[in-house]
Amino acid sequence: MKTRITELFGIEHPIIQGGMHFVGLAELASAVSNAGGLGILTGLTQRTPELLAREIARCKEMTDKPFGVNLTFLPTFSSPPYAEYIAAIVEGGVRIVETAGRSPELYMPILKQAGIKVIHKCTSVRHSLKAQQIGCDAVSVDGFECGGHPGEDDIPNMILLPRAADELTIPFVASGGMADGRSLVAALALGADGINMGTRFLVTQEAPVHENVKQAIVRASELDTRLVMRPLRNTERVLKNGGVDALLAIEREKGDQLAIADISDYLGGVYKKVMVDGEMDAGAWSCGLVAGLINDVPTAGELVERIMREARSLISGRLSSLLCGELETAPA
Repeated sequence: MKTRITELFGIEHPIIQGGMHFVGLAELASAVSNAGGLGILTGLTQRTPELLAREIARCKEMTDKPFGVNLTFLPTFSSPPYAEYIAAIVEGGVRIVETAGRSPELYMPILKQAGIKVIHKCTSVRHSLKAQQIGCDAVSVDGFECGGHPGEDDIPNMILLPRAADELTIPFVASGGMADGRSLVAALALGADGINMGTRFLVTQEAPVHENVKQAIVRASELDTRLVMRPLRNTERVLKNGGVDALLAIEREKGDQLAIADISDYLGGVYKKVMVDGEMDAGAWSCGLVAGLINDVPTAGELVERIMREARSLISGRLSSLLCGELETAPA
């Protein structure tokens, strides 16, 4: 399948693995890239730029296909040395960067001078247009369904994607609610050039996380996520657990007086406890509504192949038959 995204990044399938904290390591990124998609290392999971350089080298040993690095510019408890992380990316020969959170405008000259293609994650059309204006090569348009930070507008992808298609001239992928061939075909129909999947790739055999995490998502339905930090206008969609229940109780108690320090015990340091140690109630960790569509733990290769097979079947089978007046009850 050829789209503007496959052409831009030199990949076989229009499927991108989103950057995820303590998940986007070489094992998963290389597996997705080897399957024909675009694997992404999560830069800030590596505590120092030197460790990121090592992870890039390790990923290169595991795949000769294109892969990228995620850099998230979000308010954090400590300010990472972004320029040094970018230097590690450049020196490592990586030519694709996924940025997220705050605008990457400050670092765009360095990235572009190095010949790096930048795809920025956006939760609104206005932010997507700003990314286009500052020179991003593509955007990932994240609907309200997504895990992690969905923004504050609460616009789902059925509206957000066609609005983005109406306004943007650069390629974009759909993120949030993407899980299978139906997701890909729907995203393409709404104007996207591919899909970005986080939670779905989290539940694959190569995802380097505790088995408790994968099984929690397999057991979860679309009703099992919660929105935290809404009063702070830093909304995050997470999987419901004991720590999240406690966090939300504090939010209700504090009301308008809530400060980040009041809930920091359920935010800071949580990902290592959950992803590495399997402590499922440690606190808030990102998970999308797409959990309701995840029922197994395939390899990344099996997942990508299945998505593409389903997408081709839908396009050439059921959708084609609708035009021909030969309705099929289900795709082959």
